[in-house]
Amino acid sequence: MELLRKREMEGQVHQHSRKILHAFFAHPIAGNIDFKDAEQALVGLGAVVEQKHGNKVEITLHGQKATLHHHNHTLTREDIVHVRKWLESCGITAESFPEA
Repeated sequence: MELLRKREMEGQVHQHSRKILHAFFAHPIAGNIDFKDAEQALVGLGAVVEQKHGNKVEITLHGQKATLHHHNHTLTREDIVHVRKWLESCGITAESFPEA
């Protein structure tokens, strides 16, 4: 959590990335999160993204790993729920990034 606050204070979590992060926690579930925007927002948090075989991408943050299928330009609703739960397991919530 300290790393998140440090990144926030340093301005490393940009406004667009903050909107994407909030979209992961939106109700109802967002259906239009671009894969590359999501990847950029997660990297902004300090995540490491690694291409795997096929269309799989492994994302690691705070020792927690998540695997996504890059099968389209936008994330599926199932992918969004998966990322939301993974972010929560990393200690990240929408409240971690107050809207500016």
